[in-house]
Amino acid sequence: MKKFEVIAFDIDGTLTRSKSPLEDNPLIDTDMSDLLNKLMNKYKVAIISGASYKQFESQILAHLTKDGELLKNLYLLPTNGTTLCIYKEGAWQCPPVNALTDSEKKEIYAAFNKMFTEVGFVIPEHAYGEVIEDRGSQITFSAFGQNAPIELKEAWDKGHSKRGQMVSVLKKYLPDFASHIGGATSIDVTRKGIDKAYGLRELLKYLNLPNEKLLYVGNELYPDGNDAPALSVAGESRAVKDQGETKKVIMGLLE
Repeated sequence: MKKFEVIAFDIDGTLTRSKSPLEDNPLIDTDMSDLLNKLMNKYKVAIISGASYKQFESQILAHLTKDGELLKNLYLLPTNGTTLCIYKEGAWQCPPVNALTDSEKKEIYAAFNKMFTEVGFVIPEHAYGEVIEDRGSQITFSAFGQNAPIELKEAWDKGHSKRGQMVSVLKKYLPDFASHIGGATSIDVTRKGIDKAYGLRELLKYLNLPNEKLLYVGNELYPDGNDAPALSVAGESRAVKDQGETKKVIMGLLE
């Protein structure tokens, strides 16, 4: 009997570099896409991230198998698990997202502006896309915009000290919401209780599986990291630093 039935992954920093496509080299059978395809043949695979479903499509799905039988073993949980997408009848089906209200969004935007003033953050004059993005059920801050060059993003807050300070201030202004560090330059804000723990609980409920059958793999498992809530749900977890370490975890599961 297998120890785990479901293997769940974060995206940025775990399966890929920030906002980068899943590794997909037809000449290499140990690239990330091939390893995930093989894993789906043995386990149920879940991918949970603060990214929108549209981002999942371009960053992940475009580089995985198109085999419908394998895709039935893949579960997508966009915007930190506020919705569960399943492959059924030849297509991805996602139930409606429990979106934030207009008043909640205004409160969150106002809190970000107060926080920027308090910590001395100035929105770049030439941002790469939206710095504060409305993802429906989640508001996401990205220091240089969603589409900033990866080298710029990865160099900005390696030790998470900048965003750690930002999150501490946000919690003061948003006591009824959850604020977590995510990605290379991001902070995700959702309703309190709507985080990766929520999404993974909903997944296990849907699959009718106990917590101990879930293994979680992520690079943000430290306090206030957006993977940290998963620790309260997963039977076990594996902290990784990058895609290379994630590959080792997957190859171990495939043995």
